[in-house]
Amino acid sequence: MLLIRGRAGGTALTGTLYERGDRVPSFKGAPNEDAAYVWVCDEFYAVDSGGTVQQIDGEEVNIAFESPMPRGFDTREEAVGAAEDHLRTQFARIGVDSANVEIEIEDADTKE
Repeated sequence: MLLIRGRAGGTALTGTLYERGDRVPSFKGAPNEDAAYVWVCDEFYAVDSGGTVQQIDGEEVNIAFESPMPRGFDTREEAVGAAEDHLRTQFARIGVDSANVEIEIEDADTKE
């Protein structure tokens, strides 16, 4: 299992990439267990009012969250690329230039 994190604007968003052999999510809408790699991460966007207030680049931004949409992939390269695109897209949805998103990949299986 990999944790893939995007950092920008003073905040971070982390998703999980499940690999073959990991217990994949079983909630409604999750890809079937035949997918070699399954990416799961929150989705959010800026709203005029309501939602959760977050400090982004020193400014308050109201953010609404959507339910995660798990996606299955055949190869690790496809999955990691899609995860990076997903993270950059989420930040762009709240006004952060996607070029400013720093991506980190952490093997959750090696954490103590």
